[in-house]
Amino acid sequence: MKVSDSTSIRSSSAVQRPSAARPTSRPGETPAVRSVADTTEIMGIPESEFTPKVREAMMKLMAEVDTLRRELQVSHKRIENLEKLADTDSLTPVPNRRAFVRELTRMMSFAERYSTPASVIFFDVNGLKQINDTHGHAAGDAAIVHVAATLSANIRDSDFVGRLGGDEFGVILPYTDEPTAAAKGATLAQAVSAKTLDWKGQQLPVTVSFGAQAVTPGMDAASALDADDRAMYVQKRRSQAG
Repeated sequence: MKVSDSTSIRSSSAVQRPSAARPTSRPGETPAVRSVADTTEIMGIPESEFTPKVREAMMKLMAEVDTLRRELQVSHKRIENLEKLADTDSLTPVPNRRAFVRELTRMMSFAERYSTPASVIFFDVNGLKQINDTHGHAAGDAAIVHVAATLSANIRDSDFVGRLGGDEFGVILPYTDEPTAAAKGATLAQAVSAKTLDWKGQQLPVTVSFGAQAVTPGMDAASALDADDRAMYVQKRRSQAG
């Protein structure tokens, strides 16, 4: 039986005629109908076997496939958004500790495998409790955002900055030895203190202490952060004593 309406399915013999250009669509032809036609030609099903019921079933099937494909795309978008939310700090526009540790672990594996230098800088905001007590926690949050924005604006594209929690930040520096990382830490600390925080008409000074640590073979993310933390407190005590 041959279907002869305006949405009839083209014969599979059309595939055998490379010189004949196949129109992209026909008047009144829906995407589902076109998908049926394309599928049947590819599958090589003779047009004579497409009774009205078979044709209708194929159209419904292809419509369901199109719906599932769209739903899958929407699901992928939602998953991407959820992953981004799970990796982004709730206060600052930088990755959170979870994302930072994952990136640090990845970078450490790369550095060890290819014998390339890499370092981590640990930052701690000075006097945050005093800012909170004097000006309120909103001012303290603004100081944290100020530090995050300053660090992000002064690193390379290959570097990675994240908030580790509270008043602590970390910066991952691939292809960087410890002396260079220490110098970079000083530069970043200077960038933070160079611009005061404008809080309700008051200019609040914000400073940070830092510690730099080179990644060594066999070191894991936890030990690297712990070493950075200790180096940071050594630097903070020296600055306070001075």
